[in-house]
Amino acid sequence: MELTPVVARSHTSLCTDATILAAHPADVSCSEEKLTNMENKRSHLEMIQGVVNRLSHNSFLLKGWSVILVSAMFAIAAKDSNMIFIYLSYFPAISFWGLDGYFLRQERLFRALYDHVRMLDAKEIDFSMNTSIINDKVNDWASVTLSKTLRVFHGVIIITIILVMVLGIITN
Repeated sequence: MELTPVVARSHTSLCTDATILAAHPADVSCSEEKLTNMENKRSHLEMIQGVVNRLSHNSFLLKGWSVILVSAMFAIAAKDSNMIFIYLSYFPAISFWGLDGYFLRQERLFRALYDHVRMLDAKEIDFSMNTSIINDKVNDWASVTLSKTLRVFHGVIIITIILVMVLGIITN
């Protein structure tokens, strides 16, 4: 029986071109299984990247809503000369800071999960989105919430509220 070479090509560029000496059709299915495993790994990584993108987008939207709500409170306070709205502006500022910290922590967890899945063998892909296996690799919520980037953005909002409050007290 003569062995004939079979070339397996991947249209997704997950595997390099390989020449397989196929004495039996089962040898070809072995390379197809390898290709399927690599496609599964790529799909799993894409799922995780999709979650990271959504979390990042949510964080961006929270920052926008924080600025809008605090600005609206200032406008209402200026219109009615009522200091209570300036005091109330702390609520959305602090709440959105906490939520932003939550979304940033989740984003970091999924980035760590991405790195974990990236290093797995293609046969080990189970499409798990459970971040508890890498939970210890990411700082806790309080540390993330008080990180430099969030402190700068949300800190400026809090300082602005304080300045407007002080100016309101001085002018009244």
